[in-house]
Amino acid sequence: MAIFITKDSKVIVQGMTGAEGTKHTKRMLASGTNIVGGVNPRKAGEKVTLDASSGAGAPQEVVLPVFGTVAEAIEATGADVTVIFVPPAFAKAAVIEAIDAGIGLAVVITEGIPVHDTAVFWAHAVATGNKTRIIGPNCPGLISPGQSNAGIIPANISGAGKIGLVSKSGTLTYQMMYELRDFGFSTAIGIGGDPIIGTTHIDALEAFEADPETSAIVMIGEIGGDAEERAAAYIKDNVTKPVVGYVAGFTAPEGKTMGHAGAIVSGSAGTAQAKKEALEAAGVKVGKTPSETASLMREIMQSIG
Repeated sequence: MAIFITKDSKVIVQGMTGAEGTKHTKRMLASGTNIVGGVNPRKAGEKVTLDASSGAGAPQEVVLPVFGTVAEAIEATGADVTVIFVPPAFAKAAVIEAIDAGIGLAVVITEGIPVHDTAVFWAHAVATGNKTRIIGPNCPGLISPGQSNAGIIPANISGAGKIGLVSKSGTLTYQMMYELRDFGFSTAIGIGGDPIIGTTHIDALEAFEADPETSAIVMIGEIGGDAEERAAAYIKDNVTKPVVGYVAGFTAPEGKTMGHAGAIVSGSAGTAQAKKEALEAAGVKVGKTPSETASLMREIMQSIG
C-alpha cells in the first residue's frame, strides 16, 4: 500500500546534525521510519543520540552513526533513500553525491536552491541512467502512513488507506490528508513547486495507477507552467482510477510570483482556470476549494465502498 517508500525502506539523512535535520529526523523516527544514519563530512565517525518517542511517555533513545559520504552510508547500512536538509548553497553537491552513490530515492527538502543548480543535478541524474529518483526540491517529501515518512509531513494527521495524493503544495498536502483522514492514504507525496522538479504529477499518477492498493487519486496543482495540463492529457490516456483535483491560485494577479518560485502567471498561460478546464476535459472532478475537493473524493470513496 505504498509508492516509492515502504516499511522496508532504509533511510539516511544528509544534514542530520543541523537544526532542521535533527528536528525532522526525530519526527521521522517517531513515525516509524527506519532511519539508519546521517551524512556530514565534518562529523564522520560520530554517533548521534536522538529521542524517537512521539512526545508521550518515556524517551526512546536511538543512536545513529554519522558517515562522511553517502557512499559510505550505503555500504555500511544498505540505505536506499536519502532525505536532504542541506542548505541551498551546498544542496547541488549533496544531491550529485547521492546520485553518484547510486541511491534509489533522493528527497530534497531544501527551499531556495537556485534553479540552475536544480537543472544541473536533474540533468546529472538523467545522464547517469535515472537510477536515482529525485523528489523536490522545495517539497515536504512523502509519507506512506504506518510504514515510512521521508520528509516533514506530519505523521499524525492521517492513517493508512487507499487514497493516493500528489501535490505541489506542502500545506495543501497536510490539509487534504487531514480532511480525508477517515479514509486514509496509501502514499501522499509533495513534489514541490519550483520551476524544475524531479518527480512530476505524471510520475506519481503512473505509480498510483499501477499500485493495486490505491483506489483513487487526489491531484493538487497551482498556477504557473503547464504541468497540470500535461497531467490532464496523461490521465485521459492512461489512468483508469477516479481522480479529483484542485488548482491553487484562482485569484493570483498576472506577473506576480505567488508562494512558489514556479507559481507565476504570464498572459493566458498557467492560469488556474485553464488548468481546471484541462483537467475537467480529462474527466477529473475539480473542486473550487480544497474542502470541496475533499468532499468530491469522499463521495468517490463512499461509492467504492
